[in-house]
Amino acid sequence: MSSKYHVRRGTSADGPYDVLVTPETAGWGYSGLRILTLKPGEAHPLSTRDSEFLVLPLTGSCTVTTDAKTFELEGRTGVFASVTDFAYLPPETEALISSAQGGLFALPSARTERSSLSARYGRKEDVPVELRGAGACSRQVNNYCLPGTFDADQLLVCEVLTPGGNWSSYPPHKHDEARPGVESELEEIYYFEVSGENGFGYQRVYGTPERPIDVLAEVRSGDTVLIPHGWHGPSIAAPGYDLYYLNVMAGPGQDRAWLICDDPAHGWVRDTWRSQDVDDRLPFGENR
Repeated sequence: MSSKYHVRRGTSADGPYDVLVTPETAGWGYSGLRILTLKPGEAHPLSTRDSEFLVLPLTGSCTVTTDAKTFELEGRTGVFASVTDFAYLPPETEALISSAQGGLFALPSARTERSSLSARYGRKEDVPVELRGAGACSRQVNNYCLPGTFDADQLLVCEVLTPGGNWSSYPPHKHDEARPGVESELEEIYYFEVSGENGFGYQRVYGTPERPIDVLAEVRSGDTVLIPHGWHGPSIAAPGYDLYYLNVMAGPGQDRAWLICDDPAHGWVRDTWRSQDVDDRLPFGENR
């Protein structure tokens, strides 16, 4: 069963989209995500309208064509295999996404009132791969579209890969208040893939007394969790099953920033990483 914040695989499907999250369906203002399946030889038209988008291959390769440019995305064989190249599409763009061999493609988006950038290509060689945490909190973060890694107007996108048995998105943190230099106001979407036929993980979201929210979701491949506010984490990978999630964030701030605050009850955990090694299963795939 799906809930307001835990959207199970297939329950938000619409036409070619396995997942369709818009600001309207989420009940907020900015962040969106579509997961597009293309069969071999299929093509899909995308009108970006008032939002900026990435075309981010999860599995397979594709061609992205606009009126002025064509981008050949090499893609990848799967989310645990490597980072991928991608394309950026600004608002008011008509694009065609086609795939000779077929595949699965994420289309994260952010509504924006600005349109200062042009359509362009993101090389996979330029994607910073970060190993974050240590010990059982070790995880890999692929920083596609963040301040300092790739320019966008509002959109923030990264991937987190967590080896089986580890915890990520931990200590729990939040970014739901605009406090300059301290915290950003950002809506967030988590889209999950899990290794193995029966793979699963868990996602926790909880609020403050002033803004309650309470989610403890068992997540499987194709599930989505919406985080309008509150502390989120941990994301737990069950032993034996590696966990992947795509993070999509956007908010009302004119300064594009990703500033977080740890839950003060658990922030001390960061200090324990100094005496631990990073999990030697990281990084994944071709990034080794």
